[in-house]
Amino acid sequence: MDRRLELVSNQGDYLWALLPEIVLALGAMAVLLGDVMQKGNASRPSARWVPWASLAVLAATFVANIPLITQTLAADPLRDVENGMVAVDAFRGLTNCLFLLSGAMTVLISVGYLDRRGINRGEFYALVLFAVLGMMLMAGASDLMMVFIGLEVMSVAIYVLVGFDRMDPRSTEASLKYFLLGAFTSAIFLYGIAMVFGATGSTNIRGIFPLLLSGQRSEPMLLAGIGLVLVGFGFKVAAIPFHMWTPDAYEGAPTPVTALMATGVKAAAFASLIRVFLVGFSGNFGDWARPMYLIAAITMVAGNLLAMTQGSLKRMLAYSSIAHAGYLLAAVLAGYAGGGAAFLFYLLVYTLMTAGAFGIIIANARGTDERVTLEDYAGLASQKPWLAAMLSIFLLSLAGFPLTAGFLGKLYILRALVRLGVPSLAVILVLASLVSYFYYLRVIVVMYMRPARSADDHAEARLSGPAFAGVATAAALVVLLFFTAGIKGGVMTWAEHGERSLFAWAQQGLQPAVPEHPQLQTSPQPERQVRPRPETQTQALAR
Repeated sequence: MDRRLELVSNQGDYLWALLPEIVLALGAMAVLLGDVMQKGNASRPSARWVPWASLAVLAATFVANIPLITQTLAADPLRDVENGMVAVDAFRGLTNCLFLLSGAMTVLISVGYLDRRGINRGEFYALVLFAVLGMMLMAGASDLMMVFIGLEVMSVAIYVLVGFDRMDPRSTEASLKYFLLGAFTSAIFLYGIAMVFGATGSTNIRGIFPLLLSGQRSEPMLLAGIGLVLVGFGFKVAAIPFHMWTPDAYEGAPTPVTALMATGVKAAAFASLIRVFLVGFSGNFGDWARPMYLIAAITMVAGNLLAMTQGSLKRMLAYSSIAHAGYLLAAVLAGYAGGGAAFLFYLLVYTLMTAGAFGIIIANARGTDERVTLEDYAGLASQKPWLAAMLSIFLLSLAGFPLTAGFLGKLYILRALVRLGVPSLAVILVLASLVSYFYYLRVIVVMYMRPARSADDHAEARLSGPAFAGVATAAALVVLLFFTAGIKGGVMTWAEHGERSLFAWAQQGLQPAVPEHPQLQTSPQPERQVRPRPETQTQALAR
């Protein structure tokens, strides 16, 4: 038998399957210990090599992740270990790339910022790496308990990063609020897992899948468990009404940490949510589809309306991220109609434009003054045209303006919703996006049409070399992806591969395990349909 098809047919091969996480964990520990050894007991800033070492660890992890993508895109579905704790599919490999991108952007825009704030300590970069490790574990988990472990690894690192600037009371307050609400929500999430286990006898996502596939399981314990799991995910993705922590945590955290929370944390929660609900709970689509529809609609509308009232650019982007959570929930809802590929593409674009926007906020800061009010950006175009141009690109893409990748991402989500037969949610998405034009364009108007308060108001607005390179690359990709995403072999092609790989991985839960020796193979079993019928989905939403 082809070795590629037996790649994870025994537990020993999980060393290969977990190689990206192993490399990242060892690299994070090496960065932390290396910083401690070079400083000793001295309370001086970390050496300049620490961020570069962190980037090298992320690059090595990316290389280790490549086989996970390439070797899981075979014509025949890759056979995974039955009831394994970690999924082996291209969907996991592609989402890993998104988390690594988010971590790399965070490290790049942190260079220079930490020195200005007086918080350049090596544990910052180690915590970023551990947070990315938690994201990868959470999104790649094929068992609800592993999802919880990954969630906690990520969350503990983020709690510390939010309060990393200990001399800033806003940072400490934000960390405490996030920690208390996060701990409470983790308990709800874990209780939901326990109820799902009580109803099904399994916490394995692919093991639950065939148990619920008939669509006839609707006992109260199961439905309550699914609801509590949805609440736990709703908190992490900052969907309304579980968004209370978001504005304060985003505003109080150091800006690079805010960028990581808005991109990596949200992406990890969504990647795990789509695996849990579109695979594990797919048989109960009708039970969770309507609540998710309502949450998505309310999140899109309320998030944009609340963003309109903000005078702080940082808080505006916080509420904007809530609205984008609604767009991504719509993509999850349409996952069986092409929403999975649209979801992956939009996550990539959202990571680029959000991290880039926070990078410009860092550039406009002056010492410990972050300068995030609208007035602080007046006249930026006349004094720092490159910074203003890049921020304009990011804001226009966030709004979904034509000729940007954000427009294309929303178009793919709309197409999936129409295919699903839910045009009402597509209309809500379009109207909510039109509302967002007001507050995004307002910033651009201030930058280009209002004079600066003084001739040197933006004289100190600059990014370090690595940060400028990262932000400029993100701006270029936001435009370039609009023209290249749909071509053969482009980003959308890979996103479609990832979507197919996710459902092929789920399909294996309906088939007998591949024996270790070819001569022991049994006759092939007829395949069962993984995805619910489109008419069933539409009827479920219409109820």
